[in-house]
Amino acid sequence: MTLDVNNILSLSALAGCLSLSELYLRRNMIPTLSELCHLRPLTRLRVLWLAENPCCGTDPSRYRLTVLRCLPRLQKLDNQVVTEEEIALALTEGDEVSTPTGNIHNQLPNNGLPDAETENDALNYNMEETNKIREELGMKPLSRDKFSSLSSPSTMEKPTMKKVTHILDAVLLLLRDLDEEELHVVHTATQNRLQTYTLDSGDGQRSSSQKTAEIQH
Repeated sequence: MTLDVNNILSLSALAGCLSLSELYLRRNMIPTLSELCHLRPLTRLRVLWLAENPCCGTDPSRYRLTVLRCLPRLQKLDNQVVTEEEIALALTEGDEVSTPTGNIHNQLPNNGLPDAETENDALNYNMEETNKIREELGMKPLSRDKFSSLSSPSTMEKPTMKKVTHILDAVLLLLRDLDEEELHVVHTATQNRLQTYTLDSGDGQRSSSQKTAEIQH
C-alpha cells in the first residue's frame, strides 16, 4: 500500500489490514512513533517506509532502533535492509513505544457520563494486552466487538486494577480461542512454571524443617 504525501496524522485506520506486507508512508504528518502501535497486529508486514515524517526526529539511529523494537518482523525499513544485528540491538537500545493517548475510542461521546469513558479505557487496555499475546503466538487480533462479547462484567467494574490483573484477564480470554494442541502447549508451560515455584517453596520448607530439627536436638 502506497500512501506517500497524504498528510496522514494517524495509523489507526490500518490496524485491521492484517494481510498488508508492504507499507509506504513517506512524507506524511505522522507526529509520533507511538502511532506504530497500530501496526503491531500486522504480522505479515515486512517493508515499511516512514522517512520524512515528524516522528522520525533528528536522531536517525535512535529512530531506526525504536521502530525495529516495535516492529521486529520488518525486513526493510526506509529502503534499507534490516539485519539480525540491528534487531538484537533494537531490543536493548530502542525506545519502548507506548499506545497513542489520542485513541479514537476515547474520543467518542459518552453523553456526559464519566463512567462510560472509564469503561472504554479499561476495555481498550484489556484488548491491547490480549491482542499483544495473540500477536506473539501468530494469531489474529480480536476485534473490539468480539472482545466486548467475551469480556466479563467483573473486568469492567474495576477500571483501575493493576496491570498484572489485566494480563491475567487477557490470558484467560486468549485460552478460549486455542485448539487442543495449543492448549497442551500452554498446559506444559504452566506445569513447568509451577514446578519452579514448587521447588523454590520446597527448598524453603526443608530449610525451615532443618532449623526446627536442630533447635529440638
